[in-house]
Amino acid sequence: MNPIFKWFKSADCKLQSGGRFGPYRLHELINEGGMAQLWLASNTREEVFALRVALPSLTSVNRKRFVQGCQALSEIPPHPNLIQYLDHGKCHQTPYMAMEYVEGANIRELLAVEDEILVQKIWEIVFGSAAALEHIHDHGYLHLDYKPENIVISRGGHPKLIDFDLCVRKPAKPIVLKSAGTPAYMAPEILLRKPADQRSDIFAFGVLAYELFTHRRPFTGDSSEEVLRKMLDQTSSLIPPSEHNPDISKGLERVIMKCLERNPDRRYPHMSVVVRDLQEAP
Repeated sequence: MNPIFKWFKSADCKLQSGGRFGPYRLHELINEGGMAQLWLASNTREEVFALRVALPSLTSVNRKRFVQGCQALSEIPPHPNLIQYLDHGKCHQTPYMAMEYVEGANIRELLAVEDEILVQKIWEIVFGSAAALEHIHDHGYLHLDYKPENIVISRGGHPKLIDFDLCVRKPAKPIVLKSAGTPAYMAPEILLRKPADQRSDIFAFGVLAYELFTHRRPFTGDSSEEVLRKMLDQTSSLIPPSEHNPDISKGLERVIMKCLERNPDRRYPHMSVVVRDLQEAP
């Protein structure tokens, strides 16, 4: 489908089950977040997918982020571990994006209920989540909001990375990035307003991997200041994940700990190297 914005003249853009939104029919409200509503919808060919519709209350900054996220995903080639982009546009000034519908739950929801799929499919989830990030970087973007809430796991245990609202072009050299996202998954250089690059996403992957294998975060806090203080506290070293989970191999622990280096120069330089070492770690 054409990724260029389309404008629809439909008189009815009210969001309700059974109603229409531009050329789409809405079936069921799946979820609502701070940026958008997610609907199960279909087109004139009766193809079913997820329709993400920006909330009318969005600030101009967040509306711009929504649109930029749509455009970024439209420019990144398809990958098995990325949510599949279908289309984006506007209906009566309201931005939306159509994408594949994945029946499942995000990693945060699965962690909360200690779902067995996180044990049974742990390596597929870790490898797939890493491969998604590698693919984004290889095609010129940073995700910058990489966290359990933004990785959906299908009922078969297949991970899909979603939510590209904070996605930006990968810089040729480190630049200062706006401090946005969830503090517990943000690299120290972003929290400190220092130059950052793809290694900040690699740090976030390290936090995710640590949490998947231990069911706890390496750094915790109720604010970005508290998280940053714990990250930078030189008097207390990071507890190795094997102390929480003795089944973690030394190879896997080395990968996770290297991703979580406070100094980006000591982290992995590229996700391709992380993926390579993960394959050798089990």
